[in-house]
Amino acid sequence: MGEKGKNQIKIVVAGPYAAGKTQFINTVSEIQTVQTEAKTTKSDEKTVKNHTTVAMDFGRITIDDNHVLYLFGTPGQERFDFMWDILGKGMVGLVVLVDSTDPSTFHEARKIINYFESRYPAPFVVGCNKQDLKGAWDPQDIRIALDLNDDVKVLPLVALSKESVKNILLELLEEIAKHI
Repeated sequence: MGEKGKNQIKIVVAGPYAAGKTQFINTVSEIQTVQTEAKTTKSDEKTVKNHTTVAMDFGRITIDDNHVLYLFGTPGQERFDFMWDILGKGMVGLVVLVDSTDPSTFHEARKIINYFESRYPAPFVVGCNKQDLKGAWDPQDIRIALDLNDDVKVLPLVALSKESVKNILLELLEEIAKHI
């Protein structure tokens, strides 16, 4: 996976089912995103979307001559959480996405944060996706719902917007730089 002479920065994009992880990576990747999707089989999931990530999504962004970001999107469902362990190894930063319009998923988001904090501690930010939709929770309210410290960046996001996705990644890179 290496590119000679470039610093490779592994970022994991995690979050509950249908939080927007695949879209987040698709929006910003400079390569065709590698996706491992399967048809949704569970009836409660079919009402949300037709396909779901079962292994990972993969994208790449060249930052400059010396730095390349590799983005690894995890599956959202707990039944695929073995992939969280595989993808967590070697990551230097984490983006946790939440669907701002679906507070029923916030508990799952907190479990994902706890998982990565306990096994692969790394700087992370929370992207509050779907901020453009009616009924979206404010990021500050999501911070409270997720019981996050004030030092964790909880940021508005529209995963369809390249500028919005880039802002999340820049904020994460700023957090990573503080820990180098």
